[in-house]
Amino acid sequence: MHVLFVHQNFPAQFGHIAQHLVQRHGFRCTFVTERRGGKVGEVECVQYKVDGGATKQNHYCTRTFENATRHALAVHDAVKARPDLKPDLLVGHSGFGSTLFLRELFPNIPIINYFEYFYRTRDSDMDFRKEYPPVPMDFLRARARNAMLLLDLDNCDAGYSPTDYQRSLFPQEYQHKLRTIFDGVDTAIWKPMPNLHREINGYRVPDGMKVVSYATRGMESMRGFDVFMKAAKKLSDRRKDVIFLIAGQDRVCYGGDERFTGGKTYKEWVLSQDQYDLSRFVFLGLIPPTELAKLFNITDVHVYLTVPFVLSWSLLNALACGTTILASDTPPVREMIRNGENGVLFDFLDVDALAELANQLLDRKAEYQVLGRQGAELIREKYSVDVCLPRMVELFESVRRTA
Repeated sequence: MHVLFVHQNFPAQFGHIAQHLVQRHGFRCTFVTERRGGKVGEVECVQYKVDGGATKQNHYCTRTFENATRHALAVHDAVKARPDLKPDLLVGHSGFGSTLFLRELFPNIPIINYFEYFYRTRDSDMDFRKEYPPVPMDFLRARARNAMLLLDLDNCDAGYSPTDYQRSLFPQEYQHKLRTIFDGVDTAIWKPMPNLHREINGYRVPDGMKVVSYATRGMESMRGFDVFMKAAKKLSDRRKDVIFLIAGQDRVCYGGDERFTGGKTYKEWVLSQDQYDLSRFVFLGLIPPTELAKLFNITDVHVYLTVPFVLSWSLLNALACGTTILASDTPPVREMIRNGENGVLFDFLDVDALAELANQLLDRKAEYQVLGRQGAELIREKYSVDVCLPRMVELFESVRRTA
C-alpha cells in the first residue's frame, strides 16, 4: 500500500507513523509538507510552496480560511506535478495542509483526516479564563475558523482524534466518521530511568534540593504559566530546599495574551507582577526530547496545567517516565489522570491548593511514588507506540478495503 501523508510541518503527527509503516509493514510512504523535500529514511518528502496568504486587508474572521485554502491549493499543485505518485490512501491533518482538493486528483482514493480540535465559543478555551477575556470579534472568528474543518469532515472517508475529549468537540453529525486513536508514546525514549545524575541541559541540580518542574511549548495563560509561577512563589517562600526547572520558550502559541502585557512578553509580564527569587528558577529553554525525558525522571513533582483545549504530548510523556504529576482538573486532563491513582488534580485557578499539594508531595515523596508507577503502566497499556500504531494500521487498512 502507498500512503500519502499531508501536513504543513514534518514530522509532526505523521512522521513516526510513516516510518513504522515502511519498516514493519512494507508500505510505501510519501509525505507532502511545506517544510522540506528529499528523503528522510525511506520516506520521500514532497515540498509544497504557498503562494501568498491572508493580510490585514482580509477580514479578521476569514484569514484562517484564506490561509487554509492556499495551503490546500499548494498541496494540490505539488502532488499534481508528480504524476508518478499513485497513492492508495491519503492521510492529512485537517487544519495543517488540507486534503480537500486532492479529491479532484484522486476521486476514488479514500481519505483519512486527523482532527485535532473543533473551536467552541462556550465552555471551552475561549471563556475558561475570565481574567483574560477575548474581544467580541474573537468569538465570531472562532466559528469561522471551523470552515475548513467542516469541509474536511464532509470530504473525508474517515477521521480520528487523539483523545475522546477532543473528538467530542466535533459536531454530532460527523461522529460516526471519527475514532479515538492517540499518536503513540515512544517508550524507548519516554520511560523511567532510575539513578540518573541530576543534570539537565548543562544545569546541575544542587545537592539537597528538591525539584518541581513545568514544561510547555510556550509560556502562556492557556497552559497556566502564571498560575504555576504564583504557586511556585508561595512554595519558594515557604521552603528553601526546592528549585524550579522550567522547560519551554518565551512565546505565546495560543490565545491573545499580548493584549494584557503592555508590550512585554507574557513571561516578562508574569515575572513583573511579584518579587521572585530568580536564583531558584531555572529557565531551560526549548530542550530536546532526551533532555526532557531526563527532566521528567529527576523531578520530584511535575506540574501540568491546561484550559479545555488540545492535550499536550508532554503530559503523556511525563506519565510514561513514571513522574509524580500534579495537574489541573480540566476535561482533557481528566481523561488521563485519575485523582489519587496516577496523579493528583487541583482546581486550575486555585493557586493556594497547587502550592499546598506540591508541598505535600515533596514531603511525602515515597508515599506518592506509586502514582508515577501507575502512570507509566497506563501509557504502556493504552498509549504507547506499540499499542497505538497497530490501531492506526487497522484503521488505514479497513478504510482502504471498504472504499
